[in-house]
Amino acid sequence: MNSIAKNLRYFGIAAIAAVIGITATTALSQVNIDTAKLKQYAEYKGEYSFCSNNNWSNNEKVSTSDLREITVASTGSINVDAGKNGGISVKGEDRSDVLIRACVQAWGVSEEAARASASSVRISTGGEIKADGPQDGNWSVSYQILAPRNTNTSLTAINGGISLSGLEGKAEFTTKNGGINIGDLAGDVVGKTSNGGINVKLSGNSWKGRGLDLQTTNGGINLVLPETYAANVETGTVNGGYKSDIPALNVTTENIKGDDTYRSRSKRIQTNLNGGGAPIKIVTTNGGVKISTLKN
Repeated sequence: MNSIAKNLRYFGIAAIAAVIGITATTALSQVNIDTAKLKQYAEYKGEYSFCSNNNWSNNEKVSTSDLREITVASTGSINVDAGKNGGISVKGEDRSDVLIRACVQAWGVSEEAARASASSVRISTGGEIKADGPQDGNWSVSYQILAPRNTNTSLTAINGGISLSGLEGKAEFTTKNGGINIGDLAGDVVGKTSNGGINVKLSGNSWKGRGLDLQTTNGGINLVLPETYAANVETGTVNGGYKSDIPALNVTTENIKGDDTYRSRSKRIQTNLNGGGAPIKIVTTNGGVKISTLKN
């Protein structure tokens, strides 16, 4: 890992060149990029950018963040409570243990006070992954967890998002004020948010497992899937726009006149796409729906 960190400046120069508009030919003539090292560096950045650059200050408060890593034996299931202000990300990998990355953030009237608050936060992993800390509530903990692919998950948050990928087990999760992000998933998945959008990316030819059931009350839906994807798809909105790049998932709407006002019928569709398959249900009450295609 140290060798990767040493290459930070090297790859940073190449990245900056691309951003400011230097052509690929010019950039490559100036820098001989080792693609294997670039991929390794990208993975390094993806893993360790979590919990970085989270410190801030204003006229009244100063914050600090502390990344803690804990490795535990896999029991086949993960139960996480992110508390009042934490988010949760769980990624399935080809591994036998569970790596828990906990980002502890705290704030106070000074940097010393913020650090003292952060140091008082304790992470427990027995039975349920959760944090305990000062009663003043000037702290939060978000989690990034790497687990075996067949792990079952039960996740709870209040003011934080939930993200799942690479898993094949049973997943149940809820958050009140946070978005939901789903990608490269299988199994039996049920999730809900009250105030947050839903982003789902489906790949392959069909869902492997019992199905996917997601809902939000106040938030939009962004669904990406291949045109050839086979599933029993149910999606729609009551108050919001609807757009689909897949003709079979389009709905027609009409205006209803009454009492000198116009309103739109709810836009909802349930259809067996490409012959049908596992149920894919993603619905919202107040928010738009956008369906885009993914090339296999």
